[in-house]
Amino acid sequence: MRKNSPLRDNSYHFAIQIVELVSQLQNLKEFVLRRQILKSGTALGALIREAEFAQSKADFIHKMSIALKEANETDYWLNLLFDSGYIVQNKFDDLIKQCSELIAMLISTVKTTKASLRS
Repeated sequence: MRKNSPLRDNSYHFAIQIVELVSQLQNLKEFVLRRQILKSGTALGALIREAEFAQSKADFIHKMSIALKEANETDYWLNLLFDSGYIVQNKFDDLIKQCSELIAMLISTVKTTKASLRS
């Protein structure tokens, strides 16, 4: 059994909220916006899960770095949807907070792992 991982668990719960958000945006005619936030918001958790079975520390860093890019892209789409009036303030505040926390955790994970390679 795997030990608990806040990064894995938080990214999974965040992905669920992104799926729920996209289902609430069914009336959004800009299909590309829905597709993009769904893709980036769920990919970061999938990449974190994939990194659990990385073949090396370098592979782990690579997968986590891509997850970080996806989290940053999700931040962009969330801001765009909010600034365009498609997400209400309280929903935006909750999602952007979670996204920012995931970004911080991913940055820390990548930095710590890189530092362990240099040691």
